[in-house]
Amino acid sequence: MTTHDDADREHARALMMAALDGECSPDQRRELESLLAGAPDLAADWRRMTRVKEVTTGMRLQRPPEEVWDRYWTSVYGRAERGVAWVLISAGAIVLSAYWLWQAIVELMADTGVPALIRVAVLALGLGLVILLVSVLREKLFTHRRDPYEKEIVR
Repeated sequence: MTTHDDADREHARALMMAALDGECSPDQRRELESLLAGAPDLAADWRRMTRVKEVTTGMRLQRPPEEVWDRYWTSVYGRAERGVAWVLISAGAIVLSAYWLWQAIVELMADTGVPALIRVAVLALGLGLVILLVSVLREKLFTHRRDPYEKEIVR
């Protein structure tokens, strides 16, 4: 098969798509019929494509019963409400924990009776815990939103 044949086949496929969409001129339609007459495999593709078009054009979606819609909207609202609640709880817990940690560190740093090494170690520990907490929360949220298999696992 030559490059010219490949170009003809691509041109024939483009004409097929245009014909399926009703965008062919009469001259293009004649050209397509000529190309299909000379290539049985393209003619078979054309028959399959027209059959798929016929089937999909005739398809009609069934409207689900009202109970299905009611359950759907109930679950959507429930998930949205719980999502907002968890965000608010998490934000409040983080702010309060950070404030408590900050106050504890400020008091510890102001206490000159505690050795400097201990004060620096407590500061490093607190900072490390905050960074770790934020990192784990971010990773959990990212994975939860994008894990396509999470809903398939039964625990």
